[in-house]
Amino acid sequence: MKTILVTAGVIIVNKKVLVAQRMEGALRGLLWEFPGGKVKEGEDPREALRRELKEELDVDVEVGKILEVVFHTYPEYPILLLTYYCRIKKGVPKPIGCHDLRWVSLEELNGLAMPPADEPIRKRLASLEGSLF
Repeated sequence: MKTILVTAGVIIVNKKVLVAQRMEGALRGLLWEFPGGKVKEGEDPREALRRELKEELDVDVEVGKILEVVFHTYPEYPILLLTYYCRIKKGVPKPIGCHDLRWVSLEELNGLAMPPADEPIRKRLASLEGSLF
């Protein structure tokens, strides 16, 4: 099975992190995740993340340093998830390509149902709590 390359953005504003709820009919529908999406063939992962956040949330972002790299095998296919810090340059996030959006505290983040591949990112954020939140 071919590994799917996926990106996600961690956007933190006023000690809250932005999470998106997957569409109801999608795989792992209605679970909360860090927004992003699949990298197209030949596409730079950072460009893919900018494109995905524009398409899904209608925001322009600056993609910063990488936060976490996760390899996870789902029943459908394995994914390699590259997670980057992002900063919104223009726009206010809107749930265009997702069911809903929320700005949540780290405590609230820990209470959300998330896909297994997002779990290491959540744990990493918890370990950095003092420096980020």
